Amino acid sequence: MASTSVDWSDPVAPTAGILYPGHSAEDDYPELEAAFGDGTRLAVVHTEMREDAHRVDALLEVGGREVLAEGVRRLPPVEAVIWACTSGSFVFGYDGAAEQVAKLRAVAGVPASSTSFAFLRAAEHLGVRRVAVAATYPADVAGLFAEFLRAGGVRVLRCASRGIVTAAEVGTLTDEQVCEFAAANDHESAEAVLLPDTALHTVGVLEELERRLGKPVLTANQVSAWEVLRLAGDGRSRDGFGTLFRSSHGG
Repeated sequence: MASTSVDWSDPVAPTAGILYPGHSAEDDYPELEAAFGDGTRLAVVHTEMREDAHRVDALLEVGGREVLAEGVRRLPPVEAVIWACTSGSFVFGYDGAAEQVAKLRAVAGVPASSTSFAFLRAAEHLGVRRVAVAATYPADVAGLFAEFLRAGGVRVLRCASRGIVTAAEVGTLTDEQVCEFAAANDHESAEAVLLPDTALHTVGVLEELERRLGKPVLTANQVSAWEVLRLAGDGRSRDGFGTLFRSSHGG
C-alpha cells in the first residue's frame, strides 16, 4: 500500500466526514469527538440501509455507488471522508472495495477510504502481520473479511463468527459481552485482535480490551476515525483509545 507523505508538525483540527449506514453504534463518533476535546469534528451522515442484514446481497446494496454519493452530498465541507462500514466494503472483494473508494474519492473531491482499508492501514502502521478476527457477522460474511485481509497481506490465524444477522442486534451488545467475545477468540500467535463491525460499540472499552488481551485490539469505529483523521492531515497521538491512537503517524 502506498504511503502519503504528510507534515505532522503543525496539526490543525480537521472536519472529517463519516458515512455511516443506518443507526446502531454511530454514537461512538461523537464520543470520540468529545473525548478529543481539541476542535476535531467527526461529521456523521447516515446513509440509506433498506434492509438491515449481514447478508451478501443486502451488503452489496448498502455499499452501492449511488448510496454513497447521496451521503457525500449531505456532508458539510470536510478534509477527508470515510465509508464507515466494513462489511459494506469488503463484500465487494479487495479490488471491488478499492474501486468503491476510488469512486467515493472522485465524488467527494477529498481523500477517501473505507473501514476495510482502514484495518489494513492500521495493521501496517503497527507492523502487524498476524491477526485473530472476532466478527459479529454470520460465518460466510466473516470469511469474506478474512479473505480481504489475506489479499491485503495480513495472515488470519483465527476467524470467529458470532452469527448475528442485524446491525441493530450487534449494537445492543454490552461492554462486557464485547470484551468477552474478543478475549475468547484471540490466538496466542496473533499480534492483534480485530473486531470488524461498525455496528459494535467499542470506543468506551478500547483500553479495557487491550488490558485483557495484552496486545493491540483494532475495532471498526476506532480504525475508521483514525484513518479519516490521517487522511485529513491529523496525525497527533491521543491517549485513551488503544495502541493505534497512541502511536503517532509521524513517528
